[in-house]
Amino acid sequence: MAAAPAPAADAAPKGGGAKKLIIIIVALVALVVVGGGAAAVLLMKKSAHAEAGDGDEEHDAAAEKAKPKEHKAADGKPPTFVPLDPFTVNLADKDADRYAQVGINLQVDDPKMADEIKNYMPAIRNGILLILSHKSSEDLLSTEGKQKLAEEIRRETARSMGYEVPDPDEDEGEGDEDAPKKKKKKKKAAEPYNPIVHVHYSNFIVQ
Repeated sequence: MAAAPAPAADAAPKGGGAKKLIIIIVALVALVVVGGGAAAVLLMKKSAHAEAGDGDEEHDAAAEKAKPKEHKAADGKPPTFVPLDPFTVNLADKDADRYAQVGINLQVDDPKMADEIKNYMPAIRNGILLILSHKSSEDLLSTEGKQKLAEEIRRETARSMGYEVPDPDEDEGEGDEDAPKKKKKKKKAAEPYNPIVHVHYSNFIVQ
């Protein structure tokens, strides 16, 4: 009996190609899944970092708002105040006896100026008392009157210490044709140096 012929050597099983294709597809899907997962993790980390950053900014902003605001001078340093003893003076009212009690704090541009003010204190107090004694109760009861008084005290204090500080309406030439020109020139001129930055009231009583 003749033997059956052997199968050809290059005849591969029919299902081999399909299995390889399936393996390749599975590998590709796995790569896509892994890559997508990694991307999702990175996005989550970035989002969490951004939220943390926003939280820190909000926290810093809140902390900045919570800080007490200091009344600082132009150079960023805390201002220097020189308190004066209260002034009690009779006013210039003609229809009644009126008096004023005023507490004043001088704000200066240099801490060293505080010692200089103490050296000139008798002259400073005398000048302020003369200003107050020429005021009436009507002059001092309005906000504008108090502001005007503060500027007058500021100028007089500097003058008492030897600084030349002219009045704002000085040399304006009332009734003179050249008065407008002088006013324009005065606006352009630099303000004379005054070591007294502000005059602050600690109390103000008119009776």
